[in-house]
Amino acid sequence: MSADQSPPTVPFDAARIAKAIRQRLQSLARAGVTSIRTPGTSQTDLRELQNQLAAIEKNGLPEPVQTSAIEATASPVVPISEPRTNLQQIPDKTPESVTEKTATLPTPNVALNISQEEALMRSKKQNQLDIICQEVENCNACYELASTRNNTVFGVGNADARLVFYGEAPGADEDKLGEPFVGRAGKLLNKIIAAMGLTRDDIYILNTIKCRPPGNRNPTPQEQQDCADFLKRQLDIIQPEYIVCLGAIASHSFLECKTPIGQMRGQFFDKNGIKVLCTFHPAYLLRDPRRKRDVWEDIQFLMKDMGLPVPEKSEGVT
Repeated sequence: MSADQSPPTVPFDAARIAKAIRQRLQSLARAGVTSIRTPGTSQTDLRELQNQLAAIEKNGLPEPVQTSAIEATASPVVPISEPRTNLQQIPDKTPESVTEKTATLPTPNVALNISQEEALMRSKKQNQLDIICQEVENCNACYELASTRNNTVFGVGNADARLVFYGEAPGADEDKLGEPFVGRAGKLLNKIIAAMGLTRDDIYILNTIKCRPPGNRNPTPQEQQDCADFLKRQLDIIQPEYIVCLGAIASHSFLECKTPIGQMRGQFFDKNGIKVLCTFHPAYLLRDPRRKRDVWEDIQFLMKDMGLPVPEKSEGVT
């Protein structure tokens, strides 16, 4: 190239960059990170950032927006294996458009409040989970699900969790964000987790299958079988002590039985050395709030066995 020639111009693809950043945030979410802090700003939730980036993928950047702003967001995030302290979030400010907030975000600086030894062990497990997650993203075993999904929903939470919540199948919100239990049922599950004195960072959440069935229909036995190996490998890595099966589909699939869910409550089943508790799905509780008390009794039973302090009542759960 001669001195008077300019280098070729590479087209700026906001959608491609936004997708790359969103996938990186999904990886952080699977590692248990729920929020990030950016220098000179307050806080925001990791899922909110994913929503913002999804909007850019779909609609592009509004005018006028400087490309340098979105490029700043694409700067590398601190690796999950580097232990830090005081994980922070960017708080919500005054209402702004999704694209405006995304376009003005500086480079994220993620920090973890765990020891170096814990971080290394968790990083090793998370790397193993990430490999399986990539396989899931490329899976086409169920043609109908693969051809209609927006995102696979691998699982999210602590790679070293004692407790796993095991649901049925992703819904529309989960398919949009690539994360389990983020809709109305997910909010109720969050209340249950909080009532236990825990957060989503302390546990792991996954489903019987990794893709949303069209129309939110129940997953077929064949679809569950196609995902069974992914589930087994996830649990082999996490090695939880407890699994809570949410709903009849999850309970029957995991324990390979057809016993009515009402008869399975209030007791532990053994599955490969894991204590398995079955209870009603949060979506069912939204339809029949009277069952909340039953679920709270099941959760209290679980907490006692886990050695967690058990409050008599929990606002929003009973």
